[in-house]
Amino acid sequence: MCVGLKVKIADIENGMAVVDASGVKRTISAELIDDLAPGDYVMVHAGIAIAKIEGDEDTEADEVMEAVNGN
Repeated sequence: MCVGLKVKIADIENGMAVVDASGVKRTISAELIDDLAPGDYVMVHAGIAIAKIEGDEDTEADEVMEAVNGN
């Protein structure tokens, strides 16, 4: 099973993004997704942003992670 994590874009430049994952900052590749900006949320797998999370998907992603964590 592969798990993607929901993270918030803190900064983006030259196809790379600094993301905030619950207070932990990491640099990831953002080359696969156009039109990202600071404040956007993305799904990350293996250090690569694989999908932009928008609207109701944000709430759904939070609910899935809560269910996985047993909350």
